[in-house]
Amino acid sequence: MPQTILVTGGAGFVGSHLCAALAQSGHRVICLDNYFTGSRDNHVAGVAYVEGHTKDIARHIDVRPDIIYHLGEYSRVAQSLEEPGLIWDLNIAGTLGVLEFWRGHGCKLVYAGSSTKGVGPRADGTLGKDLAPYTWAKAAMSDLVNDYGRWYALPYAITYFYNVYGPGERAFDGYGTVIETFRQQFLKGEPLTVRSPGTQRRLFTHVADTISGILLAGEKGEGDDYGISSDDDYSLLEVAEMFGGKITMLPPTKTTREDAVPNSDKISALGWKQARSLKEYIEEAKRQM
Repeated sequence: MPQTILVTGGAGFVGSHLCAALAQSGHRVICLDNYFTGSRDNHVAGVAYVEGHTKDIARHIDVRPDIIYHLGEYSRVAQSLEEPGLIWDLNIAGTLGVLEFWRGHGCKLVYAGSSTKGVGPRADGTLGKDLAPYTWAKAAMSDLVNDYGRWYALPYAITYFYNVYGPGERAFDGYGTVIETFRQQFLKGEPLTVRSPGTQRRLFTHVADTISGILLAGEKGEGDDYGISSDDDYSLLEVAEMFGGKITMLPPTKTTREDAVPNSDKISALGWKQARSLKEYIEEAKRQM
C-alpha cells in the first residue's frame, strides 16, 4: 500500500537514491534537507522537498509519516575533527529533533548509523566510536534511538552503511568519498592519492545494494544491528591498483584505522543479497576513458 514517507537528507547521495526508489514504488515522499552537503541537482521527480534543519522538523513537516528514514546527518570522519560544533548542531541537536518528532507521531523510524561503531581498538587502544566527533556522535545517537524505542515503545530499525559508492557520489574536498575521488582522478589522468599506509581495509557496498537493505529494514526490520555490507573487502592500495596508473601516497590522518568489521547477518536474514561488485563498477569507469 502507498505510504507517506519522510526522508531526512534526501537531497544527498544515498538519500536521493532512496527517494527515487520510494517514489518509483508509488509512495508519497517528502524530503527534509538543509543542503549542507545535499544538492538540488539530486532532486527526484514526484518528491516534495522542504528546506530546513532537522532540529526544526516539527515546524517544517505538518503531516504524520508512516515511516521516517533519518539520513540527514553530517557524515565524514576526518573532517569532523575540524568542525565539532557542526557535529553537535547537525548530529546531536538535529537528531534529537527527529526523535522527538518520531515520539510525537508514533510512526516507524529507520536510522542510518555508522559502521565505525563496531570497529575494534587500533594499536593505540582507540575504538572506532572514539576516532572523531562524528564517530562518537553517531554511536551515541544509535544508542539514543535504541533507548527511545524502549522508553516509548516505538518501532524502529537501525542500519549501518559500509563505504557506499555509485552514481552521484561526491569527490575531493573534506566531504568526498574515496571511490569517487579515485574515479575522478583516474578519468582526468591524475595520480590516485592514497592515505598511508594504504593497507587499511574497507568494505565497499554499491548504493543500489545499500538502498535495497534500507528498504528491507523499513519493511521488516525491528531493532538494531542491520549492517548492509558487501563482501568486497579491499585495502585502499588494492582499490587504487584496480583503477591503474600512478599512485601518490599522502600522510595518514588522525582517524586512520586498519580494518572494517562486516555485520550483514540480520539484513541477510530478511532476504538481502549483494547484487553489485566494486570490480565491475571500476571496470565500467575504465571503459569511460
